[in-house]
Amino acid sequence: EGGLYGKVTKGPIMPVCEEGVPCDGPATGLTLIFSRDGAAAARTTTRQDGSYRLALQPGRYTVRAMPRGLVPPEPGIVTVAADRFRRIDFFVDTGIR
Repeated sequence: EGGLYGKVTKGPIMPVCEEGVPCDGPATGLTLIFSRDGAAAARTTTRQDGSYRLALQPGRYTVRAMPRGLVPPEPGIVTVAADRFRRIDFFVDTGIR
């Protein structure tokens, strides 16, 4: 069994970023949807600290985030290896400007 784990960060979290003040933070309660061949294959929801862990079949997946309206997470495409968990951290742009 293989899969992915890591943290999801969102930002900016305020309209004006200031030097010395974090302008991003954990994406709490965000749902990541992993699709393969155009069909949703699995989903997971981030924890309080933005972390996630998900078992997936080997292959290449497209990733999107819910709720709708968010800019797709980066990276948007991931590859899962057989018998190995790989760390992938995602960033979601909130669109706040």
